[in-house]
Amino acid sequence: MKKTISVVAFASIVAAGSAMASGWRIPEQSVDSTAKAGANIASSTRADITYFNPANMAWMDDTWHLQVDATYIYLSEIDYEDARTPLFDGSSEGEHFFVPTLFAVSPSYGGARVGLSITAPAGLSKRWEDPYPATFAKEFSLEVIEMNPTVSYGFGDMISIAAGARLLYADATVESNGMIQVAPGVYRPLSRDMNGDTIEWGWNAAIAVKPMEKLNISGTYRSNVDLDFDDTADLNLFGTLLSLDTEVSVPVPAVFALSVAYDVMDNLNVELTWDRTFWSEYEQLHFQFTPSVPGNPFEAPADRNWQDTDAFRIGLTYALNDTLTFMGGFAYDENPAPTENIGFELPDSDAWIYSLGLQYKVNEKMDIGLAALYDYKEERTVVSRDGNINGEFTNASAVLVTAGINYKF
Repeated sequence: MKKTISVVAFASIVAAGSAMASGWRIPEQSVDSTAKAGANIASSTRADITYFNPANMAWMDDTWHLQVDATYIYLSEIDYEDARTPLFDGSSEGEHFFVPTLFAVSPSYGGARVGLSITAPAGLSKRWEDPYPATFAKEFSLEVIEMNPTVSYGFGDMISIAAGARLLYADATVESNGMIQVAPGVYRPLSRDMNGDTIEWGWNAAIAVKPMEKLNISGTYRSNVDLDFDDTADLNLFGTLLSLDTEVSVPVPAVFALSVAYDVMDNLNVELTWDRTFWSEYEQLHFQFTPSVPGNPFEAPADRNWQDTDAFRIGLTYALNDTLTFMGGFAYDENPAPTENIGFELPDSDAWIYSLGLQYKVNEKMDIGLAALYDYKEERTVVSRDGNINGEFTNASAVLVTAGINYKF
């Protein structure tokens, strides 16, 4: 059954998706994934393997692997220029975030490995302070933490499989605040303030095949997870203050990735990755209030009808010597939102992604890494079906800088 999505969950979708990837996704969770623009599946070799492709754990060194990373994220201001009147123009606030992640992989136990990742696959915010955009999206924010234990088993040197459980904790806030014209020259306040959290489960699976030593062919799948919120909303409906119970459901969509990595030379690996995000689960934006209030404009479901999206990624890993390894990446990521359904909550567009990074081998047990990524969003002209937007969104972009340490013991 298709799921609906709430404005509460749009906190992550807006913030992460509008400048990071299609919808709400943040594919980059480590130094190597940042350095290779998300192409870190078939070629993954460090402890972050437990998140990106746990099937590859079977072929790691037979010891404990621990990795700690931290990512600084900057989201640029997004400018909106209205075609009707400059009074509706506005710019979103620039955003700064710090996101830590943790990965661990065990030694082999009879061919089986156990891994654990703690990541933040979403959890940014979008804020509009200018009067007209703030009427629809003054602030949307969401913190999401995912804990993902995994187990792999290798069948010799050629095939390995893996599976795991996804535990997602989400905390969300949404606020809008404005004045709505109810008659010629007559304006009334219209606002909402919502907060809530939830814990949900999902699963993931992976397979890796090495028909020859230099070639790795991998497939991964992360299941859809519905974040079901049951919150209280404080509303100001044209001067009437209300507190209403609110139920909303968020489909965090499934993702399938197919990846091929090949050692072109002894010191050069190339990975090609295609991933598909199943955003078609998102058909409507819908609040369900109890009790229902006649004339509540926040309660009517809004069509979104998102489409499944494809991303195409290439990652390069070049070992200069036994100590220093350079990486680079490029990706093109489609956006899922039809133009007629765009809102200030998510002024999304197609993305072009460029990245660089390096890993430095301190000694036999420790590596340290650093990577940077630039995400450029195309300009987008929007005439929305609901009539709220008739203009152009420009200057959306993001910068990521990730540092990390890998340790074997």
